[in-house]
Amino acid sequence: MTLRPSEDPLKDLGGKIDAARKAREPKPIAKGGKFAAAGYGWRMTIDLATGICVGAAMGWGLDSLIGTLPIFLIVFIMFGFAAGVRVMLKSAEEFQKDQARPDAADVDVRN
Repeated sequence: MTLRPSEDPLKDLGGKIDAARKAREPKPIAKGGKFAAAGYGWRMTIDLATGICVGAAMGWGLDSLIGTLPIFLIVFIMFGFAAGVRVMLKSAEEFQKDQARPDAADVDVRN
């Protein structure tokens, strides 16, 4: 019993390459999962804390440059808090839109 060589070796090679590419394609996975809401919660918490810290740093920097009482520190902490709350509200709106989408649209492809 002898093995007969293929009719077109380049076609066979192309088929093997295509099969290897299909095997390496990322599998679609569902977005979110069990802890999606916790992720959004942490994101909103970090957004608020970051806004406050950036505002405090800017206020402290201005106070140290100008040599004033901690007036700019207090003002910029308020601005940072307002910016953090604004970003939190946008994140909450994004979370609501993400939850309102049908399940078929929740499929994400990861590389």
